[in-house]
Amino acid sequence: MHPYQDATRPVAERVEDLLSRMTLEEKAGQLFHSMLTMNADGTPVTETDGSMLPFTTPELVEDRHLSHFNLLGTYGAREMALWHNAVQEMAENTRLGIPVSLSTDPRHAFTDNVGASFNAGAFSAWPEALGLAATGDPELVFRFADTVRREYLSVGFRTALHPQIDLATEPRWARQSGTFGSDAELTGELVQAYVRGLQGEELGPDSVAAMVKHFPGGGPQKDGEDPHFPHGKEQIYPGGMREHHLEPFRAAVAAGCSQMMPYYGQPIGTDWEEVGFGFNKGVVTGLLREELGFTGIVCTDWGLLTDAVIFGETHEARAWGVEHLSVAERAAKALDAGSDQFGGEQCPEVVVELVESGRISMERIDASVRRLLREKFVLGLFDRRRYVDPDEAAETVGRADFKAAGAAAQRRSLTVLTNGPLPLAGRPKLYVENVDPQVAAAYGDIVAAPAEADLAVLRLRTPYEERPNRFEAFFHSGSLAFEEAELARILSLLDTVPTVVCVNLERPAVLPEIAERAAALIADYGAGDDALLDVAFGRATAEGRLPFELPRSMAAVEAARPDVPNDTADPVFAHGHGLAI
Repeated sequence: MHPYQDATRPVAERVEDLLSRMTLEEKAGQLFHSMLTMNADGTPVTETDGSMLPFTTPELVEDRHLSHFNLLGTYGAREMALWHNAVQEMAENTRLGIPVSLSTDPRHAFTDNVGASFNAGAFSAWPEALGLAATGDPELVFRFADTVRREYLSVGFRTALHPQIDLATEPRWARQSGTFGSDAELTGELVQAYVRGLQGEELGPDSVAAMVKHFPGGGPQKDGEDPHFPHGKEQIYPGGMREHHLEPFRAAVAAGCSQMMPYYGQPIGTDWEEVGFGFNKGVVTGLLREELGFTGIVCTDWGLLTDAVIFGETHEARAWGVEHLSVAERAAKALDAGSDQFGGEQCPEVVVELVESGRISMERIDASVRRLLREKFVLGLFDRRRYVDPDEAAETVGRADFKAAGAAAQRRSLTVLTNGPLPLAGRPKLYVENVDPQVAAAYGDIVAAPAEADLAVLRLRTPYEERPNRFEAFFHSGSLAFEEAELARILSLLDTVPTVVCVNLERPAVLPEIAERAAALIADYGAGDDALLDVAFGRATAEGRLPFELPRSMAAVEAARPDVPNDTADPVFAHGHGLAI
């Protein structure tokens, strides 16, 4: 037995022993946090057509020495556990047996976006982070994160690629549903509860490491476009609120978050270098490491180095501000900036080339590998936490009490904007749109046409502009206003029959006419039809308060400053609005 394999020795000693035994190629592999998919039966992928992932699992683990992966897709709990164990066994049979660290984007709500989050599937279903913020309750966020921890542990996820604590200050930005809204102070309180729920009081074998994102705050995107894409790369601060966006990250560091992800954004018009944050030494080393005192792992956002094929379409590397550099030069700049790991990349040969050419020192590589190995030891991956029990996973994921807690949170998060006839009584004749008639039948008699109804229930989603690119289509951007024909159709229904309207706010919808003419208006951030109807009929209490304001017009949105919270003129509903019924 080598010293690094001896669980009785101190972690620091084990790390140094393992580091001393690693080749340059094995060290380079640790600096990449890539993606994997799995077969539906729980077996690793051993063939690939290259449409999403260029390498098979054995190629990445055995040949390229990678040991950090995030899993794409939704699967059954038992199958995920079986897959996790198969990948760990593959890793255990490599020369040094370095265990795999598995991560995931959020999996406990309703959004399904391969680039950001997955719907709950087998896991307990809770409202999106915006909905948790709408309750304003740190204790609820702690219980949520603790539930996530327990479900993740059972299938083998040891790093959460969340929480996302950007401030929702640009109403058009696509990523707001994953945030805690526009309030920096509340976001700081909630991220501390979230980190404690995932990691415990300190990181250990029963923890899930929190990779907080997107440093130093990704809300103020020019025109609200998303920096996954070239037209959204510019991050601007016309209101001078840069420090304000840092407040939640100071709270996250104080809470002991284990990892941090810099954003794609390229800051424009500041004293920071105008390069994406993963390449930005003034931000990663100067601000995060030196000023904020962060000592954990810095992992770049996905795809900064190489172009990638996603859904059969080529996407350029998100090397904003350094597009002219070669892949190797980009990697060197990120390492010089202080980044430890490259998200979504699989090119360790580039790091090998940088060291062999003398561009990057072995000492610099060792500093990052040391951090990465230490976390594996602290999480118990070399010892009792290497494998999971598929039977326990099947029992734990989606457990009845977890589902009940998520369902209760959905109800609490609903935000009553206008209450009109609420709560409803009796068994009215109900006309429903975008509501499951079978669910609604428990509350009233379902009719086929508005003219036959006593009441209608209509569920809507925040409008967005369709984008032709298949990947970008998942990121709902652009106008927040309903198109003229759709608005006319909605208002016709509201004029025909008293209608309870529920709008899913993944972004702040522009809906002054709907607010004026709906019998009642409710906002949701991920909630089932039964949750909505329970609130409407007084069987549950909605406690939500708007986590951002709802603008009156797109002209008001366009005139607002993207870094300033709640900055639109004369909003229809102010930040914090919410009624009792």
